[in-house]
Amino acid sequence: FFMKMCVCPCVCVCFQALRDWVAIESDSSNMLKRPDLHRMMEMVAQKLRPMGGNVELVDIGEQELPNGQTIALPKVVTAQFGNDPNKHTVCVYGHVDVQPAKLEDGWATDPYNLTDIKGNLYGRGASDNKAPVLAWIHAVEAYQALNMELPVNVKFVIEGMEETGSNGLDAMILAQRDTFFSDVDYIIISDCGWLSRRPALTYGTRGNCYFYAEVEGPKQDLHSGVYGGTVIEPMTDLIGILDTLISPSGKILIPGIREAVAPLSDEEWKMYQDIQFDLDNYKNKIGVNQLMYSNKVDLLAHMWRYPTVSIHGIEGAFSDPGTKTVIPAKVIAKFSIRQVPNMDPALVKKQVTDYLHLVFAKRKSPNKLKVTMVIGAKPWLADTQHPLYEAGKAAVKRVFDVDPDLIREGGTIPIARTFQDVTRKSIIMMPIGGFDDGLHSQNEKISRYNYIEGTKLFVAYLNEVSQIKKSGV
Repeated sequence: FFMKMCVCPCVCVCFQALRDWVAIESDSSNMLKRPDLHRMMEMVAQKLRPMGGNVELVDIGEQELPNGQTIALPKVVTAQFGNDPNKHTVCVYGHVDVQPAKLEDGWATDPYNLTDIKGNLYGRGASDNKAPVLAWIHAVEAYQALNMELPVNVKFVIEGMEETGSNGLDAMILAQRDTFFSDVDYIIISDCGWLSRRPALTYGTRGNCYFYAEVEGPKQDLHSGVYGGTVIEPMTDLIGILDTLISPSGKILIPGIREAVAPLSDEEWKMYQDIQFDLDNYKNKIGVNQLMYSNKVDLLAHMWRYPTVSIHGIEGAFSDPGTKTVIPAKVIAKFSIRQVPNMDPALVKKQVTDYLHLVFAKRKSPNKLKVTMVIGAKPWLADTQHPLYEAGKAAVKRVFDVDPDLIREGGTIPIARTFQDVTRKSIIMMPIGGFDDGLHSQNEKISRYNYIEGTKLFVAYLNEVSQIKKSGV
């Protein structure tokens, strides 16, 4: 059975399909690229329609821009293949929008012209998330090409706004909870990557609380030579309060944050110990000579299951080349705190806001502080003993002849928690992207090996899921 799937002729066209998809500049953050994004969603629908399923382009409304104008959101593509009530039904989620990319950003090749170099396929969106979406579509095509019945019913939900917060998707999922999602047993997400060269199954992601801390003083920017020494500068206040968020050793100083974290169990410690991960390779990959922690378990734990504070930038500060002797009248710091079980974003918002106002008050500054939380995404965690993960382990073993690492993601995939909270369905994350694919970075790529073997993995997984007993749902 499986060997037939491995030589399926549809594999021969998968590279051209990826080339065509990568050529579309489906940047969801750039309003000028919105026509390309609409074209991308049409291309997805056109790929699915000849396969004979029920394919729809779902209108999810409009997006309000900062200037008050509105622009149409890209439609969400849904599809269904099979409706046998005696079979399990899986729903595959993916996205086909991408991060911005320009050749002058430091790319070695045109980011929108898929380029094969030594078995690696370079292009924006190649790994995140166009190749994984195509691999799932090719997995269904493989069964069809061999005139073999799908072992499970397969549904797709493919969006075009993931990179900018999945605008409109939460509402669509809620609206279709009792229709499109009513017969879904399991949800599969392949929007992540391996940790090493060993295949992996992902069972958790961190959430994220993103904050703005704004300090405002004079009515306009001031000359530092004329006014320096006479005013209390907003930038000085801002840097002062930012310095109270985290210690040099990485300890979060906001009261109540660390106390909410679920303790590390002995079982979890052993799981981390067994994961294939090389600290020296990790250091070389990111270009540093020292990490925050010197052993694997501590590093993985702080990457995946402990909260972190990251300061991302300061709006209003002078950052152009050259010099400018200015005192900014208003500066806005942007920082985030990654969320883990058992943290609650609503409580974190209060803890951060109260703490920063307390620290600011001690400075006795006449300037004004405003703290705003603009993102409050919850973490997601699955049970690795669930039959869905047992099926995943079996599929990885069948295709790669190794046992997968069970890993968590340090980043945030909010849609996983939305699916969990709204549909109450079991979820698995099954990545096929490599650990060195460079998601969101210059020279993003996916290897030919991961693309093809990943398609085989999805073929095998559908078969393994079909063998889960109904009582295991």
